Amino acid sequence: MVINKQLQNEWRKPAVHLVTGGRGVKLHVEESGNVQGQTLLFIHGGSQCHLCWNKQIHSELASDFRLVTMDLRGHGLSEKPKDGYGEAQLWADDIHAVIHELNLMQSILVGWSFAGIPILDYIRVYGEKDIGGIHFVGAITRLGRESSMVDLGVDTLQFSTSFFSDEPIIRINALDQWLKQCVHHKELSQEEHYFFLGCNVIVPAYVHQGIFTRQVSNDDLLTSLTKPVLVTQGMHDRTVNLAVGQRIAEITPYSRLSLYEEAGHAVFWDQPERFNHELREFIQSIALN
Repeated sequence: MVINKQLQNEWRKPAVHLVTGGRGVKLHVEESGNVQGQTLLFIHGGSQCHLCWNKQIHSELASDFRLVTMDLRGHGLSEKPKDGYGEAQLWADDIHAVIHELNLMQSILVGWSFAGIPILDYIRVYGEKDIGGIHFVGAITRLGRESSMVDLGVDTLQFSTSFFSDEPIIRINALDQWLKQCVHHKELSQEEHYFFLGCNVIVPAYVHQGIFTRQVSNDDLLTSLTKPVLVTQGMHDRTVNLAVGQRIAEITPYSRLSLYEEAGHAVFWDQPERFNHELREFIQSIALN
């Protein structure tokens, strides 16, 4: 029994990797959990980083699954080049590099918010053959002025121009206000708030500018997906409108929608126990098919 506990602790020690993505950008990647288990590749939202998944990485999921997190280009501890945020090929190359360098074949891609875009960039370029399924979490799948007006919450649209500002105090204030609406059932503690704010403010304004000036519609891709899809949406999400998750589930084959009555945009932070349980069930359902 002692040996088993020691092995379990070994499984949970994080390993840090520096993966070379599209156009040579260095990407920060961490992995922990059970090295023999099904792999989950967690991809954070815009202006976030790998740390947003702490309530998944440091949970019972680590006993059974190989847990991998990556910082997207321009975010967290990954490199932040001045350009390259408007090119689908580069986002696709980044995820492809992580999957192949770390041998994450048939992994489940778990993407929050903006992460829906690079996940679909990857599938458009490289196809679905190397992944086992997709979990869209409060995710968006299209970009552009008209799409944003429909898909994003009113408060988020009001903050959005400030996210692009080159004036640090303007961006910090906007991010500070936006974070307060990411959870629903209770306010972030002071520690949690500044934890998230720190992750956000290190993302340069030019990254936001490059991301959100893209014009993307992935409806054609969603309707042709062949791998299982779980769509999770907080019913009190003030960043991505509830109708977005419903729409994704409606047009995507082999998909299932899970609505959280007491959660906001950060569903996995609002209700981590339920989120982790449903993620486990989703993985198990894939294994049975």
